[in-house]
Amino acid sequence: MDPDDEDLWAPFLASRTPDRQAARLRAHAREDQRRGQAHLPRRAAALSRDEIVRVAIAVADAEGADAVTMRRIARELNAGTMSLYWHIASKEELLDLMIDDVQGGRPLPDPSGNWRQDMDQLARNTRQSLHQHPWMMDFLGGRPPAGPKSLRFVERALASFDGLDLPGSMAMDIVSTVGTYVMGAVLREVQEQNNEAHRDQQFAGLTEDEIQTVIAEFIERIRATGRYPKMAQLLDDNVDPDAADTRDARFEFGLACLLDGIAARLPGHAAPAQPPATPPPAPPSPAPPSPAPPSRAPAG
Repeated sequence: MDPDDEDLWAPFLASRTPDRQAARLRAHAREDQRRGQAHLPRRAAALSRDEIVRVAIAVADAEGADAVTMRRIARELNAGTMSLYWHIASKEELLDLMIDDVQGGRPLPDPSGNWRQDMDQLARNTRQSLHQHPWMMDFLGGRPPAGPKSLRFVERALASFDGLDLPGSMAMDIVSTVGTYVMGAVLREVQEQNNEAHRDQQFAGLTEDEIQTVIAEFIERIRATGRYPKMAQLLDDNVDPDAADTRDARFEFGLACLLDGIAARLPGHAAPAQPPATPPPAPPSPAPPSPAPPSRAPAG
């Protein structure tokens, strides 16, 4: 990491002290004084922050973020746990560095002059990155993308709108909207993959004929209720909304719809045609007057 980037972490991150580098050095100085050691240990000097982060990401990719501990990463690096603390203050800081590395490391070519092509590429690269690092989905809702690599990525994305004379807020809204679509799409895709794994587990030990019999009986129960005619039609047409072989096509469809909608809102673009006005329904005919209730005799 560039030393100048130390000052580019958002101050509201829980893992960040007001002066992280100074705090880390003071902690090491106190530990050195206690040990009577006046120089950086040889193994700690052989490590780098980038190497530690790279190994931690590899562990998270293979086993999930819960597997990432300072002790585990030290073992992967054939180093003592304390050697890592010369470079990274805590597991929380390590997670921040991992997230920033993944978010900022997404490939994004230089602006092409075609904003739509650039946003299309951003969406595809982000989707690919989230599937390569599935543990990221556990953190996107709870940890802000506030590191120096993420800042550089957003800066390049915003440059895709140079020359369009867009307000900066609108360019940022477009980048955020594309990112939000991708996160939602990947969340759905992960859910589908989890469902597939659960289904395979539930059907373990059954033959393919037995599986199809179970599914057919379930479909028939849906149809027999008479309450779900549209779903019944989809089933009759062999439409599987979660099918793995249509996953890419569904992502492409949603992305195209999104970019079409953004294009329609850009300055200078013709406003989309409004649907013809539907005439208001005729007022209901007045109901015939109800017969007057029979009069009641006064109580005697």
